[in-house]
Amino acid sequence: MNRTRLDRLLGGIDTDGYLLDASQDDANQLYLSGFTGPDPFLTLYADGEVHVLVSGLEYGRARSEAAADTVERHADYDYEYGGREDRYDMYARFVREKGVESVSVPPRGPVGTADALRERGIEVEVDGEDVLGEVRAVKTDEEIEAIREAQRANEAAMRAAESLLVEAEIAGDGDADDTIEPETLLYRGEPLTSERVAEEIEVALLRRGCALDETIVAGGAQAADPHDRGSGPLRANEPIIVDVFPRSKATKYHADMTRTFCVGEPDPAAREWYDLTERALEAALEAVEPGATGEEVHAAACEVYEAAGEPTFRTDPETETGFIHSTGHGIGLDVHESPRLASGAGELEPGHVVTVEPGLYDPAVGGVRLEDLVVVTEDGHENLTEYPLEFVVD
Repeated sequence: MNRTRLDRLLGGIDTDGYLLDASQDDANQLYLSGFTGPDPFLTLYADGEVHVLVSGLEYGRARSEAAADTVERHADYDYEYGGREDRYDMYARFVREKGVESVSVPPRGPVGTADALRERGIEVEVDGEDVLGEVRAVKTDEEIEAIREAQRANEAAMRAAESLLVEAEIAGDGDADDTIEPETLLYRGEPLTSERVAEEIEVALLRRGCALDETIVAGGAQAADPHDRGSGPLRANEPIIVDVFPRSKATKYHADMTRTFCVGEPDPAAREWYDLTERALEAALEAVEPGATGEEVHAAACEVYEAAGEPTFRTDPETETGFIHSTGHGIGLDVHESPRLASGAGELEPGHVVTVEPGLYDPAVGGVRLEDLVVVTEDGHENLTEYPLEFVVD
């Protein structure tokens, strides 16, 4: 946790404290409390201190693991298995005993908790600016190292995926049975599917202490939708997007990387798209430095595409083909967080960790996307990605 930044930004809120009612699945809760509680619990920041309230079940672990100044349990407030109203009475008492009569809550906090505290005389304000998200956006050296380690696991998973493609054979008219279409990729005589490649990715990540709920292995027309997870047999001579965004089980920090591969001979349009996207990636990376805005980095990628006559959201906000998303996003405890690399995005600061991921999409061609992960430094940026760029695998 960046405690100096936390104290500075939360010290500027208009209320007495900042309250979270969430489980570890909420990145702000995990960040502020440092506790991996699977069920919702309370964390209160007030007067420069962090206070945690958990059930008796989690009390012992919270005392040893939470990054809090105080850890209390429900029994300390004469509550353990009471009803809803009794629980809210406990929440109000917990807050008041820390000298707090007004709290800020995140935009997506539980409405029931907010209303119940208001009914009990505690002022509740919604933090529309997501101050904690802004605190989390600037990473400490320890956080950057956690992301770097997740990225190393990510690259091992990408190598496992690419190895399947390298080993695949291409079905021909005389080689396949009647149920397998020509140009289908075969692995050990069976069609190589998006699901099979995704499985290999997940196994490689598990062996390295990471996991992910889903990944993207999309070929052909499926790759023309940036978030299509991909399904079914993969084919030769067309782009295959592989986008992997795992989370470390130990640190809870994410990595993110995309490569586009082709087995066989891509058509000229796909080859041109790949070359353009590699240039757009290089241009955007060159623009990443402290003081540059996310809008300027996005513009650098857009300009490469626009100069080649490809549509972007910048030139045509209604286009359904071309460069149809932002250039990147922050990454950390969430796979998508501040800052953004997009039109209207603000300045980059040292410690920001962002993806840089230009791409082109059209069902007639498929999709091409390349993504590196970088950290903004005092004098530029460091690319945390060590995986090579290579379109045609062999």
